[in-house]
Amino acid sequence: MIFRIISAVTLMVALSGCDTGLSLNPMNWFGPKDDVELVVLEPEAGWEATEVRDYRGPVPQVTSLKVERATGGFIIRATGLPPRLGYWDAELVADNDGYPENGVMSYTFRIAPPPWRTRQSSTAARTVTVATYVSELSLKGATRIRVVGASNSLVARR
Repeated sequence: MIFRIISAVTLMVALSGCDTGLSLNPMNWFGPKDDVELVVLEPEAGWEATEVRDYRGPVPQVTSLKVERATGGFIIRATGLPPRLGYWDAELVADNDGYPENGVMSYTFRIAPPPWRTRQSSTAARTVTVATYVSELSLKGATRIRVVGASNSLVARR
């Protein structure tokens, strides 16, 4: 009986050394090995220095622009017309770091092209609408809002 108990305990200790998930390995009880090298994935110049490239371009045509009053600010809603179906990831990107220039707050209507060839289809099917919220504080000093596309731009008074 004692032989069986000692054999079972010895077998359990031997098998627990093989397990990597529960840290029952006796070789790891007294700390990690000294030859472990840590790898740092941060760029040498820091994360702020990495360049973020926008893969989207301006929408070919801006068809409508509306500025609507909202709580504490305005909602700027623009509609664009890409040349064919499948355009996606549309956004109004603020120009001049979001500050008005000469009383005009300017936005670029950016949109990503489809990754494959698509049909042209009807105007209603290709229409893309995008909106953004702008607080009254960031529009301080701006009297007009402009949305810029590739071939035209629309201006609205707030």
